[in-house]
Amino acid sequence: MAENSHAPSARAHPLRWRILGFLGVAQLMLILDVTVVAIALPHMEADLGLSRQAVTWTVSAYTLTFGGLMLLGGRIADLIGARGVVLAGLLVFTAASLVTGLAGSAAMLLGGRVAQGAGAAMLSPAALSLVVTLFQDDERNKALGVWSALGGGGAALGVLLGGALTAGPGWPWVFFVNVPIGLVIFAALARMLPRHRAAAPRPRLDVLGALLVTASSGALIYALIRAGDDGWLSLGTGLPVLLAAVGYLAFTARQKTARSPMMDVSLLVRRPVATGTFLIVMATALMIAMFFLGTFYFQHARDYGALRTGLLFLPIAVATMTGANLTGRMIASMGPRRLAVAGLVITAAGLALPAVSLNPVTVVIGTAVAGAGTGAMFVVASATALGQVAPHESGIASGIVSTFHEFGASIGAAVISSVAAASLTGDTLDGFTHGFVLAAVTAAVATLAAAVLTPPRPRHPAEPGPAGA
Repeated sequence: MAENSHAPSARAHPLRWRILGFLGVAQLMLILDVTVVAIALPHMEADLGLSRQAVTWTVSAYTLTFGGLMLLGGRIADLIGARGVVLAGLLVFTAASLVTGLAGSAAMLLGGRVAQGAGAAMLSPAALSLVVTLFQDDERNKALGVWSALGGGGAALGVLLGGALTAGPGWPWVFFVNVPIGLVIFAALARMLPRHRAAAPRPRLDVLGALLVTASSGALIYALIRAGDDGWLSLGTGLPVLLAAVGYLAFTARQKTARSPMMDVSLLVRRPVATGTFLIVMATALMIAMFFLGTFYFQHARDYGALRTGLLFLPIAVATMTGANLTGRMIASMGPRRLAVAGLVITAAGLALPAVSLNPVTVVIGTAVAGAGTGAMFVVASATALGQVAPHESGIASGIVSTFHEFGASIGAAVISSVAAASLTGDTLDGFTHGFVLAAVTAAVATLAAAVLTPPRPRHPAEPGPAGA
């Protein structure tokens, strides 16, 4: 107990909570850029003449690049220090946001989204690594709870902000708004972040590994998007899935033979990390699915404006942050298993409501209930996967969690886009109903998996290594 009150405090950075605030706002921008775009998609579609596939890629190009390069970003943070990687990633993301807002064609729009994803892939794992290393013991759990609440609630707030900006100055401002915020955060963090030298010689980065995992994920997402047009059992869908599987096997082999592998594949078979990645994929995929369905349901089927649609998502923002905050407070006493199961049950129940009866009231109430469940899942996922990693593994472990966060978003958008294709391109509501049914069933099945996978009780967070290790 003395260690908790004396040793960590001697090493604790005096500005750690202020740094957490600025890092949290930076992470909020990255998360917002997934959902803030959701409201603007119908307007981008009309202004730039986007196809259904291009509309889906506007989400997936960002999340895929973000997730595919995340492990590389986490590895760079471990090798050269998180401070420089955070600042560089912030600059890339800010500049790319400006370019994306100026887009006048689908090619420029998607190119800007890819560049945004590259900047986010540098920033996010390095920022989370700083959170893990700046805080110790109980403070670390509280900081991760704040981080998760910002991420989960921010995703819902992004829809509200997207509605206000799209209805006001126009859809380009969902990207332009990042520029002044990014510059302010850069100036603040450049002064406050601690400088750390790399503890060991810097080996070469595994760029081939990063390309393999990104290309494989790209092939998988492409297949999921094409399935809406070609069918789930067509050659056009099956061949990319096969290529993705081969690519993932090649990535695994590469990590075992590379002199400086991008990640230790054995991390993924550790029960806490495996559980955390599973939960983060489920939480993000389900969250993006309900945003995607809700956005197009309100604007296509009900002909609501962008601002009205954004306001209808405000209850999700409140519910998500409430769920994350309560879970952060209860996880130490209740344990992750019960909270993971509870979060998924609540999510399944919420998504089942519009699946049974599709109308504006049930969509708002159901997605709000589901938002509380996904908020809880975000906290359990982060605390389970990152609460026990050693200091020298914090960057890559953070990268793994963040990678699967973005892959979950890519998969959620791609699958739901294909399942709801009939409603996105026509006048029927069947596609929306099928989408909510699939999301509810997925959450229910995931509940059973979480009950088996999730450890009943976390070990003491100091176990992997004391503060002075």
